[in-house]
Amino acid sequence: MNTKEMQDEIKRIKKEKDMLILAHAYQSQDILEVADYTGDSYGLSVQASKTHHQNVVMCGVRFMAETVKILSPEKHVYLANRYTGCPMAQQMTKEDVLMLKEKYPEYAVVAYINTTSELKTVVDMVVTSSSAVRILKKMPQKDILFIPDPNLGSWVAKQLPEKNIKTFQGGCPTHWRISKKDVERARKEHPHAEILVHPECKPEVTALADYAGSTTGIMKYAKESDKKEFVIGTENSIVQHLQFDCPDKKFYCLSVECVCHNMRQTTLVDVYNTITGKEQEEILLPEDIMQKAKIAIDRMVEAGK
Repeated sequence: MNTKEMQDEIKRIKKEKDMLILAHAYQSQDILEVADYTGDSYGLSVQASKTHHQNVVMCGVRFMAETVKILSPEKHVYLANRYTGCPMAQQMTKEDVLMLKEKYPEYAVVAYINTTSELKTVVDMVVTSSSAVRILKKMPQKDILFIPDPNLGSWVAKQLPEKNIKTFQGGCPTHWRISKKDVERARKEHPHAEILVHPECKPEVTALADYAGSTTGIMKYAKESDKKEFVIGTENSIVQHLQFDCPDKKFYCLSVECVCHNMRQTTLVDVYNTITGKEQEEILLPEDIMQKAKIAIDRMVEAGK
């Protein structure tokens, strides 16, 4: 089969088997074209919980599929490629958090959604890059431990000077590859372009950007702006997606090194094998972990309103 034939077959089978396909925005264009919903990890989880489909395929990384399962425990959730993990989600464990809570008992612990389900069972709040500032501003606690991404935590702290936000070593290895020199080079090569970056980038990168925000925020900004040229400082697949969405505009990569190799592991063939049943990785989590992790996620939903 060629790409078009496989896409058509996937679309036919998913209707036949009543399956929902979710694709994170960092997936390849051929996968996005067969997905029912695309977006960030939390947004996809919410979409899955609202649909009638009992079988859900996540084209992303493991913690994203786990979040879908936590919000829809009655559904069968499959990860399109079983080997897709998230390095940042593995940087801290439940035991690490318990030790921090013992060391800083007066601090509230806030976890980025890019963490394991087990870790989420012992935190006070979960946030996304798009909701972090809004949620932390509403929290009554002044002292906050933000884990595991110090770049996102520092970006939030700058916008909330009234809070005492403590961060720890860690972060997204993909966004860490973007440097201040990349921004300076982009300014010279594309003087008429605006630079849009993700807050997982280093502070010196976000400080020089025209806009910093979540992946969905970056895409929304570029689509709605009357500007015609943009340099994109997040996973490079977003450049291609924006080129398809806005053919009248120009998009450039801030760094050729900003590639998430975990996300790129998932292929259209993986999606095909999952929905046909040739190879499936169903997400199964202990009941107590799902219930406890859901508490922090539910708090995020309520605080984000």
